[in-house]
Amino acid sequence: MTRGKQKIEAQRRNAERNQKPRGSQLEARAVALKASCPICKVQLANEKQLGDHYTSKHPKEKPHAESS
Repeated sequence: MTRGKQKIEAQRRNAERNQKPRGSQLEARAVALKASCPICKVQLANEKQLGDHYTSKHPKEKPHAESS
């Protein structure tokens, strides 16, 4: 093999590049989820999704007018 060492080094570099970032994504998730349903406590990204959630999951309830 003429490229044995180069191949091993390239595999090592690719493995380092493709590693998943370490740590928790809880902070990023908390920032992204801004609205929550007061009935079932599901967290949603925005008010439009909250309105869609109400129409599909709670059709008999009126959406609450929440101000963020």
